[in-house]
Amino acid sequence: MLAHEKKKKEVITINPIMIGIIGLAAGVLGTGAGGVITALTGKPSKKTLGFYLGFAGGIMLALVFAELIPEALEEGSLILTMFGLVLGVALLILLDIYLPHIHHGGNPDDEVQVNGRMTRMGYLLAFGIALHNFPEGIAIGAGFGADYTLGISLAIILALHNIPEGIAMAVPLWASGLGTKKVVLATLLAGVPVGIGAYLGSIISHISPVFLTLSLGFAAGAMLYISFDELLPEAHNHSEGSHYGIYGGVIGVLIGYILIALF
Repeated sequence: MLAHEKKKKEVITINPIMIGIIGLAAGVLGTGAGGVITALTGKPSKKTLGFYLGFAGGIMLALVFAELIPEALEEGSLILTMFGLVLGVALLILLDIYLPHIHHGGNPDDEVQVNGRMTRMGYLLAFGIALHNFPEGIAIGAGFGADYTLGISLAIILALHNIPEGIAMAVPLWASGLGTKKVVLATLLAGVPVGIGAYLGSIISHISPVFLTLSLGFAAGAMLYISFDELLPEAHNHSEGSHYGIYGGVIGVLIGYILIALF
C-alpha cells in the first residue's frame, strides 16, 4: 500500500498568507543556514559538499516518488499528472537556458583569484538560486492544497535541500572577503522567492482538482530536474572518486521516507 493510502487526509485548513510565510521560512532558513555554516566553518571540503548534495538529491527523490506523484494521481488522472510533470521540467530547462546559474561543480578558488570577480560570482549564484527557488515554493503551496501534512513535509525537506544551495553561493562571497553579516544576508535573501512561490502555488491549487493535480505534477517535475541536473551529478563530481555522494544520496532517501512517515 502506498504511503498516501495509509494516512488519512488532514482536515486542517490554512490560508495562503500563512502558507507563504511557511514557504518563506523554509527558503530563508535553508539557504541562510548554508550561509551561516560557511561563515562559521569556512569552505567545506569537496567530499563534504558532495555528501550534502547527494543527501539533498536523495531526500527530494523520496518525496517525489513517495508523495508528490502518488498524491497527484489520487487527485486527478495520469495524463494530467504527467502533463504537469513535463511542465515542471520544461520550466527549469528554460530557466537554465535563458537565466543560467553556476553549478556547484565550479571551484572559484581554482578559476578566479581576483576578489571582485569572486564577489560577482557569488551574487550570480544568489540570483540563479533565487530563480530556481520559486518553483520549489510552488511545490510547497501545491502540497498544502492537497494535504496539510504533505505541505509541512515539503517545507521541511526543501529547507534541508536549500542548505547546500546556501553553501554553494556563500563560498565565493566568503572567500572574496565579504563580511560575515553580508554573506549571511545574501543567503537569506536568496530564499525569499520560496515564500512567494508558496503563496501563489496555494492559490492556484485551490482553484479546482485539475489545477491541484497539475500543480503537484509540476512540483514533481521541477524537483526531478533539480535532482538529476544539479544535485546528483554535482555530488558525484565533488566526491573525487569516493562514494561520499552515494552515501549522502542513500541516507537522504532514508531520511526522506522517515520524514514522510512521521508527518
